[in-house]
Amino acid sequence: MVRLQSLGVRVAPRHYMIAKRIMDVSLCMIAMPLVLPVMLVCAICVWIEDPGPVMFCQSRTGQGGRRFKMFKFRTMVKNADELKVKYAHLNQLQWPDFKVQNDPRVTRVGRFLRKTSLDELPQVFNVLWGDMSLVGPRPTSFDVSTYALWHTERLEVTPGITGLWQISGRSDLEFDERLRLDIEYIETRCLWLDIKLLLKTVGAVIRPRGAY
Repeated sequence: MVRLQSLGVRVAPRHYMIAKRIMDVSLCMIAMPLVLPVMLVCAICVWIEDPGPVMFCQSRTGQGGRRFKMFKFRTMVKNADELKVKYAHLNQLQWPDFKVQNDPRVTRVGRFLRKTSLDELPQVFNVLWGDMSLVGPRPTSFDVSTYALWHTERLEVTPGITGLWQISGRSDLEFDERLRLDIEYIETRCLWLDIKLLLKTVGAVIRPRGAY
């Protein structure tokens, strides 16, 4: 794990962190009666098109460089990892990011879930467990050992489901571009900013851009 204090990273006020956590848990619990039935429908649709695990569990890098398991609905065929090498030449982002427009590994149901961001719904449980927040830098699948020193500032905060780059371009942005937006968020974060980003995320989901 990265020792943030040794990097001279600014720590957020305690009252903000407490209020943010209360907001995260409260909003997740309020949304749960609606979220659970939608998740059930999504799970059934995923299984009908491609029988097998309906959840995709992946190790992600969280606060302080700690690795944790993040949950999403499976949007690709079961052997997607095996096919990754086959389609590596189509990667549109700088490695270790991997993103292919109209990825042939994505199922029809998966494409719909991605466009509507419904594949992210299981992450409400990551939020309730404290591994994630509703708002914060998106956790990377690659380990902190691949980070440059200036990248580690994003590890000051709990990673989130949404943030500045999701409403500014989403997956169209390269990692360094996303990092600059993450750092901008970290240096200006407050409860009102979190609320504004949540509201703007609704608009970004309604008008999908870069969510392939």
